[in-house]
Amino acid sequence: MAGVAAVESGGGGHQDLPAKLTKQVILCTIIAAFGGLMFGYDIGISGGVTSMDSFLKKFFPSVYVKKHLAKTDNYCKYNNQWLQLFTSSLYIAAVIASGVASIVNKKFGRKPTMQIASVLFLIGAILNASAQNLEMLIIGRMFLGAGVGFGNQAVPLFISEIAPAKNRGGLNICFQFLCTIGILIANIINYFTAKHPYGWRISLGGAAGPALILFFGSMVIVETPTSLIERGKLEEGLSTLKKIRGVDDVDKEYEEICNAVDFAKQIKDPFKNLISRYNRPQLICGSVLQFFQQVTGITAVMFYAPVLFMTMGVKDNASLLSAVMANTVKPICTFVAVFFVDRYGRKALLVEGAVHMLIFQCAIGGILAAFLHSTNAVPKVYCIAVILFICCFLMGFAWSWGPLCWLIPSEIFPLETRTSALFVTVSINMLSTFLIAQTFLTMLCHLRSGIFFFFAAWLAIMCLFTIFFLPETKGIRIDEMIDMVWMKHWFWKRYYTDYHVSKGQKNSIQ
Repeated sequence: MAGVAAVESGGGGHQDLPAKLTKQVILCTIIAAFGGLMFGYDIGISGGVTSMDSFLKKFFPSVYVKKHLAKTDNYCKYNNQWLQLFTSSLYIAAVIASGVASIVNKKFGRKPTMQIASVLFLIGAILNASAQNLEMLIIGRMFLGAGVGFGNQAVPLFISEIAPAKNRGGLNICFQFLCTIGILIANIINYFTAKHPYGWRISLGGAAGPALILFFGSMVIVETPTSLIERGKLEEGLSTLKKIRGVDDVDKEYEEICNAVDFAKQIKDPFKNLISRYNRPQLICGSVLQFFQQVTGITAVMFYAPVLFMTMGVKDNASLLSAVMANTVKPICTFVAVFFVDRYGRKALLVEGAVHMLIFQCAIGGILAAFLHSTNAVPKVYCIAVILFICCFLMGFAWSWGPLCWLIPSEIFPLETRTSALFVTVSINMLSTFLIAQTFLTMLCHLRSGIFFFFAAWLAIMCLFTIFFLPETKGIRIDEMIDMVWMKHWFWKRYYTDYHVSKGQKNSIQ
């Protein structure tokens, strides 16, 4: 009955477990978070590259012609399925890679998974920088996607497992913070390379930088105690736990991890167990959050900001500079989440963020509906207003749905389903990103300014879901989530009527 003992021993929160925020944990978090820098760099680089004339001439000549025709509908200049595929192909590869990464994560550990991510990303950067045709370009993007799939599977989980419960939220948000830094760096590079005949090669090849940092950095960080114990390295797991907690009195936490691992080993089919009744609430919430993150409209803004600014009549360099300005606010505002997520909780930030973004999506849509028609340019004062509103929109995303949609899935699942659950949630995020990236320019062409009201409607739904169905998880140890969170929620508690009995029966088999 070890599993029951493990569950019933919970309830004290993080206060009864001694732990310090050690230099080891901070160092490991920063190095691992370079997986976010890789992801962010790719998000930021693609939108700027697709607005460069030299890039369009070589790979998308029909788009280049439409871009410079005065009579072409503003909303439809960039409506090209192959151009959208350049951006979106990465995410289909990420979905497939996430499945492989979940197996590697469990069998070999979080560190090797991050190392594989960096190698795949490096290969993709080299292929993109040296691309001679569209096929080579797309293959390179798919290698980048495989790297993203491995990185997004391993990094949030790694950080959640090494962080003390009381600091888990803030540390995990470092992943998203580095992601925003990557986006900003990419936009700055695009601005300075835009006029160079091979500027797009420099921009795409720059992805090798964060990949190399993650690869060499991951060699010096520790593996998580949970992963070590899960793979039978008990003494190393105990030693590592003492090292990252900064105290010798880690017996209780070590015992809880061992009990969780023992129970997890009894699960022969994690994916089948994932859809069992008592795992359904976490699966639903984790999956819905990933979908919601993308229908905020963030993907459209991140990938196509320069294209959107040029649609309004802003010139090439000015559109890239505007993208730099807009993305400068994200890293700054992500710090809001770092400082407040473990103080005020996840729900408060998510609700505020949804309302905040809804207001500015409607404001952007209203200006474009009033002033951007088929072939005119938006008056300068309203262009400035749209850029400011996009900055405000990004602020709301940066301290809410951006970081928290990676944090929450990494902390709500029990060990026996954790890697398979993260595969599902990461895959849903990547698939949703693919759908938005592949359809945004077409939707912009057909819905015109209405696309911003489309995203605003989703934001209203997200706000209501968070208020009524998403439980608060701040300060709760990962292995106590079911007892302390889900079994006490007004709606989800109905899924746990026989949870302890079911878990006890599984343990009695031992």
